[in-house]
Amino acid sequence: EINYKPMPLEVISKSLLIQQGFPAIYQLKLKKEEIGPVTKVTLGKKNISKINKTILLVGESGAGKSTLINTMVNYTMGVKWEDKIWFQIVEEDGRNQSDSQTSDVIMYEIFGFEGKTMPFSLTIIDTPGFGDTRGIDYDTIVSHRLFDLFRSEDGVHEIHAVGLVMKATDNRVNDRLSYVLNSVMSLFGRNLENNIVALLTHSDGQRPRNVIEALEKTKIKCAKNEKNQPVYFLFDNCQNEDRTEEEDTEFLQIAEKISDKGMRALTEFLEKTAPTRVMTTAQVLNERISLMASIQNLQARIQLTEQKEMEINKIQEALKKHSEEMSRNENFTVEITEVYKAKEPTKGKKLMRLSFFEKAMCCTVCEENCHYPGCTLVPSPQHCELTSSACTICRECSFLPAIEMCS
Repeated sequence: EINYKPMPLEVISKSLLIQQGFPAIYQLKLKKEEIGPVTKVTLGKKNISKINKTILLVGESGAGKSTLINTMVNYTMGVKWEDKIWFQIVEEDGRNQSDSQTSDVIMYEIFGFEGKTMPFSLTIIDTPGFGDTRGIDYDTIVSHRLFDLFRSEDGVHEIHAVGLVMKATDNRVNDRLSYVLNSVMSLFGRNLENNIVALLTHSDGQRPRNVIEALEKTKIKCAKNEKNQPVYFLFDNCQNEDRTEEEDTEFLQIAEKISDKGMRALTEFLEKTAPTRVMTTAQVLNERISLMASIQNLQARIQLTEQKEMEINKIQEALKKHSEEMSRNENFTVEITEVYKAKEPTKGKKLMRLSFFEKAMCCTVCEENCHYPGCTLVPSPQHCELTSSACTICRECSFLPAIEMCS
């Protein structure tokens, strides 16, 4: 006899019905707050005596992270097929993939369901799709947002798993996915290698040979099983689909079992895997930010030099073209676009007494950007990750108190 306990009415009554049917789909009502530039979404109340596990999700846009998060939440809450309901924690607003709500780093906290299917509460960090159409500059900002989350007093201080979200139908690790992996490793370093696992969506339950071979061929640094193969978990992304048609019911039940098995295996992995402390990770992030700032400044200086060279070439061409007028001491007019550096205002996001993102640390002596973009949670220059109120670009002014914060 199966000991089945239906979902408490209290949870349903505090949710918003957005679609009737089988299953009935509810949007969970959540508490939202900002941790700097990161959004924290909380379901339930935290019990400090209970264990919490944190998983960071990364993947390409369209890999199915949002649906996977909803699957994790329903499993954590103890939702069963017999309940005929489905809860959404990720809001669907109809926008296209690149402009969806996952354009920001969002941290989901699920409390109060310990003991239903998991012996711990769950925190899920959802990152935007790395390598999407907005380019590398946007991915750099995402990296900074994660850094702000890790160093914030109310943020995350340890990671139990990094879930690389891929489709089970993928048969190769393309350049975009390689960019995802490189971004993750550059953020966290090799200290997270044993915590990185593959979460494969749209699975039919079979062993994903092509994905495993692709991961091994690309030499992905991740957790390995007893066969020295990448650790993976399978999920199907159709648990919330309509079940009223009889011919679909059997297939959807199989899909539910695939995801349920994947979540049970992932729960076991989280139980036995030691977390990685973010204090160590923060040092890696600081080094990366320092390197990125140097590269960004170098790129800007190279661009300025190239533009100056073009300006000089145009002047020389104009002088050669008007050499006859010059020999007769005649006046002539030439239009040349002059290239110069100028101070421009930045755009910011206000939160209480601090403003985030579009800040820049600028040297008033050499007129260079010491840190831009990416300087975020800093009320004054001495709090910047890279500066101590002295220029980080030029030796001539590196010991001068020449830094100012522009916003």
